[in-house]
Amino acid sequence: MSDEAHLSAKPPRAEAPPRLPFALGDAGRAQGPGRAPGAGPQDSFRLTTLERRADFLAANGGRRAPMPGFVLLVRQRGDGSSDMRLGITVTRKIGNAVVRNRMKRRFRALAREILPTEGVAGADHVLIGRASGVERDFGELKRELSKALARVKR
Repeated sequence: MSDEAHLSAKPPRAEAPPRLPFALGDAGRAQGPGRAPGAGPQDSFRLTTLERRADFLAANGGRRAPMPGFVLLVRQRGDGSSDMRLGITVTRKIGNAVVRNRMKRRFRALAREILPTEGVAGADHVLIGRASGVERDFGELKRELSKALARVKR
């Protein structure tokens, strides 16, 4: 009259094999911590972002280049560093959150493409969105940013 249950001495069953063997897995995707396709030396340029209000206010005292889609402010920091910093601001006058975020994404893409070659080294760059910049063609925005940077460098 034992209250103990009978427990088997056999080890538990092994896990079922995966549905697809490793060799048949996704061959198009790198396994493990690898680089993304196309990530190379051209991706080494990195813009740091302006986060403090004081930095935006200081940039307001720099050179100004108004364009139809945005206003570009550029201010030399004078701290001896050649790093470029970027600030983006789009006010609620431009549109709702979806519109403002789309505009900021476009500005970040513009900056990544143009600032490494045409930007002012050691300066803060601030892009202020304008209402007409929402529907502007990306190529047109690129030309305007290049023109604004050339105007600011004079």
